[in-house]
Amino acid sequence: MNDWFTVEEIDAQTFAISEYKHWEETHCYLLCGQETALLIDTGLGVSNIKKIVDSLTDLPVMAVTTHVHWDHIGGHRYFDNIAVHELEQDWLSVKFPIPLQVVKNNLTRFPCAFPAEFDIDDYRIFQGMPQRVFSDGDRLDLGNRKIRVVHTPGHSPGHCCFYEPEREYLFSGDLIYKGCLYAFYPTTDPQHFYHSVKRVQEYKISRILPGHHQLNIPVSLIDEIEAGFAQIERSGKLKQGNGLFEFGDFQIQI
Repeated sequence: MNDWFTVEEIDAQTFAISEYKHWEETHCYLLCGQETALLIDTGLGVSNIKKIVDSLTDLPVMAVTTHVHWDHIGGHRYFDNIAVHELEQDWLSVKFPIPLQVVKNNLTRFPCAFPAEFDIDDYRIFQGMPQRVFSDGDRLDLGNRKIRVVHTPGHSPGHCCFYEPEREYLFSGDLIYKGCLYAFYPTTDPQHFYHSVKRVQEYKISRILPGHHQLNIPVSLIDEIEAGFAQIERSGKLKQGNGLFEFGDFQIQI
């Protein structure tokens, strides 16, 4: 078995596939229905995530994208059925917004025991045509399991969370996690980020499944992050260029 990935069972039909050996500590999620399976994000792409997915399910798999950043689309090349939000379709199929060398610098930013087969010189950012383009409110039907697309821009224009009403799971991508929340890139928007956090407060959530770092986080973190953004807004600093704001379990960089 590939020792780059760590597989953790969320429930009998839901698995977290994580890259804890890298500083990004990315999480991807495999959701199995009766007819098809959904893979939310594909990670860094330094090892073959499809081998892990194939060991967990025989169902046909669609890889869906919370957002088109290098650390979430790295393994897209291993899948034939890919879906992305309409606002980031061109990032996937035409031009990725960050230069390859910048991505490589980020990938190797801290020492890491990469898999033996990984060669940074051969690393490329995935580019390809998605088989499906989704928008806010779309339903993804896996067969007796339905997932809702929730457009949550801010970290990127087409960032999405995925919500499962039956289990009350929120797969939150880079909107909610313990760590530094980024809204300082040219393609980010701290105001939209704040509004997106407020939007997911409206959902009944029993568990957050984040895109990075600690896997088990309290649902109350949503309210804490919303309060952090509210504090920055009240100070008149909720605009890019105002730096890093520290809130204990999380930071906001704008």
